[in-house]
Amino acid sequence: MTYDPTTPAKFDIEEARRVLREVFAPWVQDLNLSIVDIESDPSPNAAADWQPGAILRMAFSDRLCRHGGIICGQALMALADTAMVIAVLAANRGYRPMTTVDQTTHFMRPVAQSDVLADARVVRLGRTMSFGRITLSGSTDNKPVAMVSSAFAML
Repeated sequence: MTYDPTTPAKFDIEEARRVLREVFAPWVQDLNLSIVDIESDPSPNAAADWQPGAILRMAFSDRLCRHGGIICGQALMALADTAMVIAVLAANRGYRPMTTVDQTTHFMRPVAQSDVLADARVVRLGRTMSFGRITLSGSTDNKPVAMVSSAFAML
């Protein structure tokens, strides 16, 4: 099935899952990502600095590891990029084509034998460019693994 961006739909967790299945390349789907949460609107008790976003989980797999059982940086960067796309769509409240312009990753520590969570937040949603930040954390200890900043051209 091909994703039809003209289909009107509320951008909720089910729509995000559909986009993940139908828009992303098969090798990204092979990362076994799941969408944990979508935030398009602040909750009534949200902090003043609240930003729209998404939380994705990458399930641990030996196939994602380099020598020594550590999840490779390439998989972590793909998780961050994918999470930010979903976050931008949540902020946009719907599908919109985009392409990554820049992604800077600061690896803080290795992660092994753990799922990884990506908390992606939209810093600025623009007409032609959007910017975001992603925190990657190990799911077993919730300690940061990497900090990522990214920019997307909106098509």
